[in-house]
Amino acid sequence: MPEAVLRQAAADMLDWQGSGMSVMEMSHRGKEFGTIRDQAEQDFRALLAVPDEFHVLFMQGGGLGENAIVPLNLSRGAGVDFVVTGSWSAKSQKEAQRYCRARVAASNADSRHTALPAPSSWQLDPDAAYVHLCSNETIHGVEFQELPDLQALGSRAPLVIDFSSHVASRRVDWRRVGLAFGGAQKNLGPAGLTIVVVRDELLDRALEICPSAFNYRLVADNHSMYNTPPTWGIYMAGLTFRWLLAQAEGDLRGVDAMAERNRRKAELLYGYIDASPFYFNEVAPECRSRMNVPFFLRDESRNADFLEGARQAGLLQLKGHKSVGGMRASIYNAMPLEGVQALVSYMREFERLHT
Repeated sequence: MPEAVLRQAAADMLDWQGSGMSVMEMSHRGKEFGTIRDQAEQDFRALLAVPDEFHVLFMQGGGLGENAIVPLNLSRGAGVDFVVTGSWSAKSQKEAQRYCRARVAASNADSRHTALPAPSSWQLDPDAAYVHLCSNETIHGVEFQELPDLQALGSRAPLVIDFSSHVASRRVDWRRVGLAFGGAQKNLGPAGLTIVVVRDELLDRALEICPSAFNYRLVADNHSMYNTPPTWGIYMAGLTFRWLLAQAEGDLRGVDAMAERNRRKAELLYGYIDASPFYFNEVAPECRSRMNVPFFLRDESRNADFLEGARQAGLLQLKGHKSVGGMRASIYNAMPLEGVQALVSYMREFERLHT
């Protein structure tokens, strides 16, 4: 999270704006928290230019929870199409099978999740209730640089995107989206808050078995307070939204500034990896993630030494996911360019010492 946000939260910890209460002590029904919630939604809408026909819901359960909540709300028990491009979309498809016919319309398994299947190759069901994709796969490091136009592909289904790991790192083309969801813990706040952005026309499709606390219509009609919301997470996310809105890169502001900053960070890291005979990245260049950069040492016997040296240099959590191995650098919004420069400097020195 941005240091400025953490400092503001620390300053507010014992007394939020003279209320005599910490945000963690407030009633979610009180006017103080109502102000925090309303401002957070307003700022989120401004940050991502969310159109009026969408509802912004503050929920709980994370992305894994939404893997069940989305089909409970949108599937109508019918068929749903999944584009499986890595671990997270595979989890989504598996979970949805509990509530509907969840079919795989496209997959990149034949490339070991290192490239994205061209939308023209997707086998879409014309009667699908919706089409689901994960727009950034954290484990395998593939990212949709552009969302598909389902209408151009002959589908009338709404597009559902899991944008947990790159939300607010770039603009969203809302014209192509029916619903977007994401856990806040990558780019927007602490773990515990899930944000759902859903078109009004999709609110009244929930199955009878859908728990009331997860029914999008009830959550929307009650302004995300049908049940007790994650108040601290909403507050922290609200501070982060304001920080993001204030960011600038030249003439760019807000999410556009972050997109440019993230582009430069990713270019620096990928550029070094590609130029080095010591490291490599397997992801096709046209779909490389700006947020999650997996890479490998050509001599994997040096992995433990690499990680220990990185730890001593203050570079943490670089070990790749157990399912793929290697290394992974997650360079989310709050990671400054200086952090990526420090990583590249360490990688260069490690290469020099072991070549």
